[in-house]
Amino acid sequence: MSDSTAIDTSYRVTADELRQFIERYERLEAEKKEIADQQKEVMAEAKGRGYDTKVLRKVVALRKRDKDDIAEEEAVLEMYKEALGM
Repeated sequence: MSDSTAIDTSYRVTADELRQFIERYERLEAEKKEIADQQKEVMAEAKGRGYDTKVLRKVVALRKRDKDDIAEEEAVLEMYKEALGM
């Protein structure tokens, strides 16, 4: 095997591996889009039932957070509101 053949083989293996990474990533992108579409459908259904989707999204975000962080943020918010006479 000449040096040229070894380089060509090595390049093909690297190109194949690169292609595999890209195709895996593209499949994940497609799955992510499908999940996002499903989430939109859930929110559309909730909106159709009369729920406020803006508030639902906030509740989802709050459920991801630590309860102590939420309590601290709410306490600071109340303090700011009081300072502004709200």
